[in-house]
Amino acid sequence: MTEHLPSPPPEWAPQQAILIGWPSHLGPWGGTSVMEAARAEIAAMANAIIDAGQTFDGPVTQVKLVLEGEEAEARARELAPGAEIIQIGCGDTWLRDTGPILSWQAGRLHARSFGFNGWGGKYLYPGDADLSDRLAVRLGADCTQFDFILEGGSVDWDGAGCLLTTDECLLNPNRNGNWTRETAEAALKAALGATEIIWISKGLVNDHTDGHIDNLARFVGPRHVVCQSPNGVDDPHAERLDAIIETLTAFRTQTGEALTVTTLPSPGFVRDAEGDVMPASHMNFIVTNQAVVVPGYNDEVLKAVEVLTPLFPGRTIVSKPSPIVLSEGGSFHCISQQIPTGPEETKP
Repeated sequence: MTEHLPSPPPEWAPQQAILIGWPSHLGPWGGTSVMEAARAEIAAMANAIIDAGQTFDGPVTQVKLVLEGEEAEARARELAPGAEIIQIGCGDTWLRDTGPILSWQAGRLHARSFGFNGWGGKYLYPGDADLSDRLAVRLGADCTQFDFILEGGSVDWDGAGCLLTTDECLLNPNRNGNWTRETAEAALKAALGATEIIWISKGLVNDHTDGHIDNLARFVGPRHVVCQSPNGVDDPHAERLDAIIETLTAFRTQTGEALTVTTLPSPGFVRDAEGDVMPASHMNFIVTNQAVVVPGYNDEVLKAVEVLTPLFPGRTIVSKPSPIVLSEGGSFHCISQQIPTGPEETKP
């Protein structure tokens, strides 16, 4: 189904809850020890959000863990006792890509559901291809289905018409065949209410999502973007990060307005157990009403927290380690999906 919808709220807008994928099956994680280590990292992130709510002066974002199976639920309740549980058939953990994009339309929760093919056929586990539709039903949301492939991590928007994405992902033949920029822009304008689309060429080295934008640049306000600068002489992503800064700085809207571009240092050279370059990024932070949690891989995350703190006044800005989650392909933003606050909840 195709229809033109308004922009969803940006991620810093008031939230009712944050959905977080919880590792439920060994297959995507390669074994019990890795899955347990990933659960510990995810629990630390979830608990940081819950703990920040204890002293937050305002409505807090509730944490809801999305999982499948009794064992997964038992471990979730043990490691993150303050979180709610949503039991639903699911394969992998990356809710940003497998779940719906949520907003409110005419006073009702509304889901935008897109096709999902396992990041171009690389990793497709049972329960993931139709999770978006089923999760929308579970949440009691109306649903608009779009007949093209789109992962939530491949787009970022400011709620005022500007949208970020990458050529490497959206124009990859493994997603929507022979899409051109023109085709993609028409689809994004219809589905996500975009009026200005900013194209980044390439993502990080060894990113199996084919260059998701949530590892590269994020809106933190209307026409205000945060991205990473190279860190160290051996930063394997340096050339691509410099190109991103250049693209964002040069961009002008149809009315001639420039973006505000804030940079923070990348984690630099982060290796996996085999010594290969990992797509480590501070951009994969998660935003809630009470907290922003930044994935960390070394002490460089402290500089990222320092830059982000004044951009999110009133929120607790913390970092939590994420090397194990990254080893399987993503980080905190990739496993989450926010539920915006509804109209009744905003009334005084």
